[in-house]
Amino acid sequence: MKYIENVPINLKVTLTIQEAANYSNIGINRLNTLLKTPNCPFVLFVGNKKLVKRKEFEEYISKKLII
Repeated sequence: MKYIENVPINLKVTLTIQEAANYSNIGINRLNTLLKTPNCPFVLFVGNKKLVKRKEFEEYISKKLII
């Protein structure tokens, strides 16, 4: 039996795109566009899977007026 512990989003190092969308109130399509930009500071690739680095994402959002 596989045991999965639910970790609160504010304690996670990385977020799925869905979690990041829920956390930030930014749409999934817009997040995907941001993650595809060259040198995106908050994208992490795990194989083909894209994850969002939470702290870097929070810093990015805090410095922006328009996304």
